[in-house]
Amino acid sequence: MTERNLNSSIIQYGKQTIYEEINEVSKLADYIDDAFVEVVQLILSSKGRVIMSGIGKSAIIGQKIVATLNSTGTPAVFMHAADAIHGDLGIIQKDDVVFVISKSGNTPEIKAIVPLVKQFGNPLVAIVGNTQSVLALSANYILNVTVSKEACPLNLAPTTSTTAQLLMGDALAVTLLKCRNFSSQDFSKYHPGGTLGKQLYLTIGELAAQNEKPAVDENVLIKEVIFEISKKRMGATAVISQNMAIGMITDGDIRRMIEHTTQLADISAKHIMSSTPITVDKNELAVSVIAVLREKKISQIIVLDNGEYFGMVHIHDFNKEGLL
Repeated sequence: MTERNLNSSIIQYGKQTIYEEINEVSKLADYIDDAFVEVVQLILSSKGRVIMSGIGKSAIIGQKIVATLNSTGTPAVFMHAADAIHGDLGIIQKDDVVFVISKSGNTPEIKAIVPLVKQFGNPLVAIVGNTQSVLALSANYILNVTVSKEACPLNLAPTTSTTAQLLMGDALAVTLLKCRNFSSQDFSKYHPGGTLGKQLYLTIGELAAQNEKPAVDENVLIKEVIFEISKKRMGATAVISQNMAIGMITDGDIRRMIEHTTQLADISAKHIMSSTPITVDKNELAVSVIAVLREKKISQIIVLDNGEYFGMVHIHDFNKEGLL
């Protein structure tokens, strides 16, 4: 096989896998039924947590579902099925809702923990691909994730089946989120770090506070303006009168001025400043200011505190925070 033919085959294999999985998991919507409603209502009314258990690849999917539930307001804990019978069953408390996730529902570990969970008296929810399995027949509720075949050409490696499990978990988490009216403010409580957190809570004032605060009086000469811009390293300076920002001068303004005149001695800040600078209140979310910078095609913006000059933010600040 030539390199060109091999490359073509690689693309074909990749696309075929995606298309086969999409075709199979699209049928999953038909399994969102009364049982799904009952499970959602059970969790909403529960005073306990969701306990998710599984083995093998299903365990990995279970851990992801737990992470999604926790981040969207539903307390959840993962309990590995192999560890459950060696002490981890103690994780389960009396008000918890126990989920067991499995394609076949008949693996030895699953068969071992199901009767133990039943003895505890906790409601048991099966996310299962075989509705006639030990797991399904023992469960109080079944979330069906049956697929007719795996994307694996040998029909052995869990591929489509784990995608179906993941989708059912996402459907559950998002439905619970919507039923709880979980807001972006709620979301930010659980995501204080990383880019997501910054998008939800970082204000433009917090960015400005990290920077120097370039400012000149309107009557200072151009030499002092250049010195202030150079010293504060913001590429611009605000022009201030009684702590109010009445103008702005960028290094671009200075370059354009020099192109038109060589008589610099008597030029002051008020002669070259923009008298209508773009400003923003310090309490605005930083991520919302990005749109202003792009729309106005500017690199700096003046930040105000109750109308008074608070500081300045450069577009590079957003890059440093990972927001661009």
